[in-house]
Amino acid sequence: MINKKLLWAIIIAVGVLGYFVGDWRGYSKSQAEVKKAQEVAGQKAAEDAAKAANPFKATNPLEGVEANPFEEAKKVLNPFN
Repeated sequence: MINKKLLWAIIIAVGVLGYFVGDWRGYSKSQAEVKKAQEVAGQKAAEDAAKAANPFKATNPLEGVEANPFEEAKKVLNPFN
């Protein structure tokens, strides 16, 4: 039978090795997720900037405004028409 000190050394070595391998794999996975999130955020920012810069998709601030408001006032105020 393996003596107890050697068994404890093997258990500790496996635990430490497992910790470092798990940390390395987790770090790699999180880096991939961060990179993907940054790419998605960059694409969304580019799309939003393109929508804001496109004059054909922007709303017309003068939509619904009369071209000459004096014509309407003249019709209302002139009793002879």
